[in-house]
Order: sequence, then C-alpha cells, then structure tokens
Amino acid sequence: MKPFLPALVALSLASAASAQIYQWQDENNRTVISDRPPSGPVRQQKKIDAPAPPATAEAAKTTADRELDFRKRQKEARDTADKAEKEQQTTAQRKENCDSARNWLQVLESGERVARRDSAGERYYLDDAQRQQEIVKARQAVQETCK
Repeated sequence: MKPFLPALVALSLASAASAQIYQWQDENNRTVISDRPPSGPVRQQKKIDAPAPPATAEAAKTTADRELDFRKRQKEARDTADKAEKEQQTTAQRKENCDSARNWLQVLESGERVARRDSAGERYYLDDAQRQQEIVKARQAVQETCK
C-alpha cells in the first residue's frame, strides 16, 4: 500500500497540472464552463489552457510532516497554557502575601495588645519597643510583597 501512495499523489498532481477548461454556449444561449469537452451541439467553443495550480508547501508535506507540525503546535499550546496558569497562581500568591502583610501591619498599628509565644510555648505580650520593631518589619514586608 505504501509504494502506491507516492505514485497516486504524483498521478493526481500530473492530472491537475494538465487540466483544461472548456467554455461554450449551448443551444439556449447560456455560457457553460466545464473541465469536460461539450457533448452535443454547441454554438461557440473555446478551449482554455488553465495554468497549473501552484505547488504549495502544505501540499508537498507528507502526512508524517503534518503530524509532526500538529504535535508541535499542540505542545506549544500546552506550554502556553501551563505558563499562563503558573503566572496566575504566582499573582494570586503575591496578592495573598500582600494582604497578609497589610493585615499584620494594621494589627500592629491599631494599638491592640499583641501576644506571641516563646520557645517554651508560653504566651507573652509585645512591649512598645518590640511593637515598633515589628511595625518596621511589617512595613518592609508590605513594600516588598505589594509591588
């Protein structure tokens, strides 16, 4: 079957290259254009030599080449979709981090008592100096994450 495929393609291209077009007027004075010669009485007949259709790069490609191109386009589409999804996730994570940093800064600047846990698990409250240090850190975090 495979040896006949190139012969069939070559034969079809050869027949397309030698295509002729016929134009004539029939007995009802209608102009008829066909790729077959007229049958029956005709008033005027013209034989038009049609130029060979241009050989396009797509027609010259084999099935395997078209399959490779298709797979390549599929892979590029998947890569583009994956990249867009990663960018969307990164953007969402940045927004979440920014919101968290702003909320923490808001809590520190509100004047409420803020409790932390030490290494032993005991709760302690931040004094004014510790609160100021945490505010400075929180402002830096807001500036870095909320660009």
